[in-house]
Amino acid sequence: MLEKQVEVKLETGLQARPAAQFVQEANRFQSDIFIEKEDKKINAKSIMGIMSIAVRRGEKIQLVVDGVDEEEAMESLTKFIESE
Repeated sequence: MLEKQVEVKLETGLQARPAAQFVQEANRFQSDIFIEKEDKKINAKSIMGIMSIAVRRGEKIQLVVDGVDEEEAMESLTKFIESE
C-alpha cells in the first residue's frame, strides 16, 4: 500500500470535468484507490464520491493506492492532480 499527500494544482480543483477525467484515469488500474480529505475517505473510482468532497485548487489530499499496479497508479494520479 502506498500513501502520498498531494496538493491539487488543477485550476478548477477536482470539480466537474477534471473529476470525471480523474475517475477515468483511476479506473485504468486494478488497484484500490482512495482519496482522504479531512475526516472523509472516498473511493477515487467513484465520480459521486469525488464530487461529494469538493476538492478545490490549493487543497492537500491524501492518495491511498493498494494493489498490483499501485506504483504506476500513484505516479499517474499524482501527476494528474499536480498538473496546472
